[in-house]
Amino acid sequence: MATGSRTLWKGAITFGLVHIPVGLHTASSEQGVDFDWLDKRSMDPVGYKRINKRTGKEIAKENIVKGVQYEDGKYVIVSPEEIAAVFPKTTQTISIERFIDAGAMPFIFLERPYYVAPLAKSEKVYALLREALVDTGKIALAKVVIATKQHLAALVPSGPALVLNLLRWGDEVKTLDALELPPAGRKNISAAEIKMAKQLVAEMSGDWDPEDFKDEFRHQVMQLVAKKVKAGDTETVVQPEETAPQAANVLDLTALLQRSLQGGRKPPAKAAAKKRTARKAAAGKSASQKKAA
Repeated sequence: MATGSRTLWKGAITFGLVHIPVGLHTASSEQGVDFDWLDKRSMDPVGYKRINKRTGKEIAKENIVKGVQYEDGKYVIVSPEEIAAVFPKTTQTISIERFIDAGAMPFIFLERPYYVAPLAKSEKVYALLREALVDTGKIALAKVVIATKQHLAALVPSGPALVLNLLRWGDEVKTLDALELPPAGRKNISAAEIKMAKQLVAEMSGDWDPEDFKDEFRHQVMQLVAKKVKAGDTETVVQPEETAPQAANVLDLTALLQRSLQGGRKPPAKAAAKKRTARKAAAGKSASQKKAA
């Protein structure tokens, strides 16, 4: 199975007044073969040029605008300022919106998983949320902004871990209306056919073991690569690490849960902003009194 320990994102899970500092770690890795373009004469990497598709000529970056096609061949031009105005704001929170039954989430909505690990001594409240989800058979639906893009996500308990699985939005999943599917039920299927099918399923059943399944194409290509590595032609790419602000301290858990149940669901960020405003007002008043003296 894929492993990884580098923290990709730091923030907090929030529900009610509860605030759990966490970090996201990749829970999967793309194992396909990545073919890069190289100039065979010099082994230099080959990039993409900005080419006008009609004239075939390269154009300067300042002459490129962004357009959204709304009809065939017709576009609306959107300026950088207009794009910036609607860009999702980075909040560094996994904001839980709703709890749903675990079996109510269709697999087709699942897109990309991340392991969620506790930070800043939040292990107890992390474990509390995990066990509450296990005991109730629920998963949490949340919104999170990662790399300036807003995602819908499902927070799911998995053994000792919480897994954040990014979801496709509702309008990204196609309906079944255009497909010619047999109606649900056993119409036109005989009892004997069902019996034989179930027998075949039983004979082919086994335990889940991810090691039993491999990407054969990738393994064969990588075996070929391993042979060529002996010639000494290798390249190294170093990826820069992302930084994120440190998470806030965890408040008293029991008090937060009680206040959340009593309806005091004011987000911690707003409460903190109110306190800062009050402190600034008090400081200004004090300074005015000193000047008057």
